Amino acid sequence: MCWCVHECVCACVLRWQIPEQGAGPENERLYNWFPGSHSSSPQPSDVSADCPSSEENPSRVWNAKSAFITMAAIGQRGAVTEAAGFKVEEDIKRLREAMKGTGTDEGALIEVLARRTIAQRQLIKEQYKQQVGKSLADDLDSELSGNFQTVVLGLLMLAPVYDAHELRTSMKGAGTEEAALIDILASRTTEEVKIINLVYKKKHDNSLEDDVCGDTSGMFQRVIVSLLTAGRDEGTAVDPALAVQDAKDIFEAGEARWGTDEVKFLTVLCVRNRNHLLKVFEEYKKVSGRDIEDSIKREMSGSLEEVFLAIVKCLKNKPAFFAERLYKSMKGLGTTDSVLIRIMVARAEIDMLDIKVEFFKMYGKTLYSFIKGDTSGDYRKILLELCGEDK
Repeated sequence: MCWCVHECVCACVLRWQIPEQGAGPENERLYNWFPGSHSSSPQPSDVSADCPSSEENPSRVWNAKSAFITMAAIGQRGAVTEAAGFKVEEDIKRLREAMKGTGTDEGALIEVLARRTIAQRQLIKEQYKQQVGKSLADDLDSELSGNFQTVVLGLLMLAPVYDAHELRTSMKGAGTEEAALIDILASRTTEEVKIINLVYKKKHDNSLEDDVCGDTSGMFQRVIVSLLTAGRDEGTAVDPALAVQDAKDIFEAGEARWGTDEVKFLTVLCVRNRNHLLKVFEEYKKVSGRDIEDSIKREMSGSLEEVFLAIVKCLKNKPAFFAERLYKSMKGLGTTDSVLIRIMVARAEIDMLDIKVEFFKMYGKTLYSFIKGDTSGDYRKILLELCGEDK
């Protein structure tokens, strides 16, 4: 593994879960892995010869580290929180016993993996491999199946690795699951997208943009590529005059003309910062008499409509966006498990508490009750753990 990717993984763990004071010995060892955390930090043992050193390309390495440090702040509103009295040895023992002999104790797997943070799971993974000589993910893969297996394996991945995995999976085989491209790229920050690109490239030896271009087409492809460039202004400044002009430009590109100039929508929605765009949306309603979402629905269709709506909804209220996606994944006959799993795994430690609040506001039922009524077995049990209490 490239050392800059390896150290970034450690940085994610460091910033996600490891407290600044009172870290235990396991956490301290992870802390020591990240260059700069102490005056003398050991290099990872699996340094790749083809990765540029800081001396060869200091800006590239520094930018990679900075991006991962930013990515590491995954939020304080998750339903999954740090397990008190966490002991790696005891968790590894329970996992080994759960997979020993005939059959598998899925309940024990849920109790350990769904009740630990991402950082804690990384410690479990690492020490499991040291003690057993095998990958925990490989052992679980051979023991489990179906949707339950998909959730468990997803929980073992760090956030950018999971996103890269989901994007890759969405483009494998015949057809493309546009929902994965939309859900991930419309909702992640600029720095998060940069990291996903880096992880994807290292894992698959091909750029995410190249794979997207090979699997999509038309204006939808152009919007996704724009999101992949991670060029959105992440500042907070609002230019009132420009906001008025942007609103007029979007109106004239859509409602005020025959046909739609989608490029103008892209230019504004994929580039301007959040605060500025919220002002643009206010001005747009004054100009057009409609919410921007209504105009997008009138002017566009299919995946292009979905991606522009997702961008707007995430800018306005990201937890509400995910609440709606979860609801749609379960309403009616059947369940879109890929969407349900992706959101529950990815947001469990970030903003699940806020998603639950928005879900209840929007639909008058708890997310917990919806999941309980729409799934079954161990798959249901692990999703309910990630969801948290029914309130």
